[in-house]
Amino acid sequence: MASSALSRLVAGAADVIPKDGLQEKLALDRPLRVKLGIDPSRPDLHLGHAVVLRKLRHFQDAGHVAVLIVGDFTGRVGDPSGQSETRPFLTEEEIEENAATYLEQAGKVLDMSSAEVRRNSEWLAGMGMADVLRLTSAYTVARMLERDDFRKRYEEGKPISVVEFLYPLMQAMDSVAVRADLELGGTDQTFNLLVGRDIQRAYGEEPQVVLTMPLLEGIDGQRKMSKSFDNWVALTDPPDEMFGKLMRIPDHLITKYLLLAADLDPSEVARIESGMADGSRKPVEEKRRMARAVADLYHAPGAGAEAEKRFDRVHRERQAPVQIEEAEIPPEASKGTDGLIWLPQLMATLGLAPSNSAARRLIEQGGVRLDGEPVTDPAAEYPVAELKGKVLQVSRRRFLRLR
Repeated sequence: MASSALSRLVAGAADVIPKDGLQEKLALDRPLRVKLGIDPSRPDLHLGHAVVLRKLRHFQDAGHVAVLIVGDFTGRVGDPSGQSETRPFLTEEEIEENAATYLEQAGKVLDMSSAEVRRNSEWLAGMGMADVLRLTSAYTVARMLERDDFRKRYEEGKPISVVEFLYPLMQAMDSVAVRADLELGGTDQTFNLLVGRDIQRAYGEEPQVVLTMPLLEGIDGQRKMSKSFDNWVALTDPPDEMFGKLMRIPDHLITKYLLLAADLDPSEVARIESGMADGSRKPVEEKRRMARAVADLYHAPGAGAEAEKRFDRVHRERQAPVQIEEAEIPPEASKGTDGLIWLPQLMATLGLAPSNSAARRLIEQGGVRLDGEPVTDPAAEYPVAELKGKVLQVSRRRFLRLR
């Protein structure tokens, strides 16, 4: 394979194990079976999840076979990677619901028509005790305790269930079952992916190459992207929401997002990084480029540019959007029997804040406006007639015209 094509396949990767393994697999001169396992533990995907999906798409575009494993069996246990305690089991109903949403959203990145989609219950659910004994005999407890999160929990006296020890072995059996040439995952999956190599070898197969991708920090710039940290950008976010969130990332993450989230060519990202370093390129303009590109990827060409126009109307020109969603003032937003509306309760009822107390804090922080005028008193109450027709603005991007 030409060096430029190989460079595209490894662009952005954190590690390839063994180092020359991918070149050796490509020298076989046949389509590689490139595996990605997904446990449907949650229904929503974000840009952090998409990093490894997009790498799988690179292999698809190069003519290789994308093998997407839906962990409907392993998902009952939950991956112990990075966990400080045993996870609760998911029900089959939860797994099926999450899997359907996951595959639909994965289709925003992958060519699902050519992907090989398998469920690991196909081979794991039918394993008998003899099969389990054979599998567990191929790995040792000592090796399991080399894993950082297991070792830390063991040293702290926190329980580790035997099922959690089985998880990396079950994931490894996925590689055996689909005869994976290469497996993709985040850096937090390195241990599991390497176990796959050992188990394939124990079952007489050529071990897979491991390619790991870095974890993408969220828009707060500190922790990995996660719904739990409220720093995520969902693949299903509308273009305006997506663009606005991405404009909040700190400058030091611009090139990482350009490469891993916007999927720009690595050579172009290198030029942008060099330009920002020598001052010939402005970080804010490159951040805008990134936000436009991401919106285009998950919506349609031009969606990013339109979102940028609306963003500037609100943030630069301090005007409300041309089109504003409307909402009825619900009866339950009234604080008492006098019919007056308490704004924090209205915001919580309409989903503009998670709770009354959170809405109060937003008002105290200056994040709420009525028809462009700041709301300063979180205790103020308003007659319904006074609120009807007004535009309620929460933070910089949420607008509702009250009816």
